[in-house]
Amino acid sequence: MNDTFAREVLDGLSATPKKLPSKYFYDKKGDHLFQQIMKLDEYYLTSCEHEILSSSKEALLKLSTAGGKPFNLVEFGAGDGYKTKILLRYFLEQKADFEYAPIDISENVLELLENNLKEELPDLQLKPVADDYFSALHSLRNGGRRNVILFLGSNIGNFTEELAFNFLGKVYDAMKRDDLLLIGFDLKKDPAIIRAAYNDSKGVTREFNLNLLRRINTELKAGIDVDKFIHYPVYNPMTGTAKSYLVSTEDQEFEINGTKISLEAWEAIHTEVSQKFSLNDITRMAIQTGFTELENYFDKRRYFVDAVWKK
Repeated sequence: MNDTFAREVLDGLSATPKKLPSKYFYDKKGDHLFQQIMKLDEYYLTSCEHEILSSSKEALLKLSTAGGKPFNLVEFGAGDGYKTKILLRYFLEQKADFEYAPIDISENVLELLENNLKEELPDLQLKPVADDYFSALHSLRNGGRRNVILFLGSNIGNFTEELAFNFLGKVYDAMKRDDLLLIGFDLKKDPAIIRAAYNDSKGVTREFNLNLLRRINTELKAGIDVDKFIHYPVYNPMTGTAKSYLVSTEDQEFEINGTKISLEAWEAIHTEVSQKFSLNDITRMAIQTGFTELENYFDKRRYFVDAVWKK
């Protein structure tokens, strides 16, 4: 990991303009900070999707069990399972014949989730898969069961448009006929609400972004003066794109593996993108990647939607 981490960090900081991969937010401290973010009043995404899954669990079970056959509930990037447990508990209560297959490249993340689920839901049929999404999905094609795939949290919004279409195309190709995809989208709304979600009053999101620099210092001995950066999030209501930057407040230099990195005063490093969508955007994505839209489930404020698509 360190070699890959060092290479990607160096590539990003040597580019023009500078950037850092958002996937590296999630070290031990980053995980803890993100758990705090999800509990913030301003960060509406988690509570909205929790509400949707709570109010739609019966309808989602009917879709999943159409035809009366057993199914796999497959989740891309399950994390701690906070929202997914709503479905898992309800499906178990209704005696549904299903197996839960969380997929993550991190064996450590899966082990923590597995231990937690065995304690909380001992009757759950559980099959964690430590692999990339598409290899794991291909391996699940052979069992004859329908796959109901969860891609929650508006994680699709962390991709550029090109990468999002490419990702969904690969998901489509890896699915069997009649498999389902339940995918979360953060909807366009009052720009002030979106800005606040990435610039909370307690400064947790700022610390989450700055922690990426601290991780680079810890793992790559970079010697970055983190106090010389500010966190700067922006939202463009025309494009629906929210972006976060770390901005250097003065000229500075540091080294990573012998390579010198220079920043000018007020030069920015792009750290994250979070795309917001209209319903027309979502329909266009479904059609252009081959999917058929089945249902849209909204929270009461219509801030968020979980869409069900079929191959």
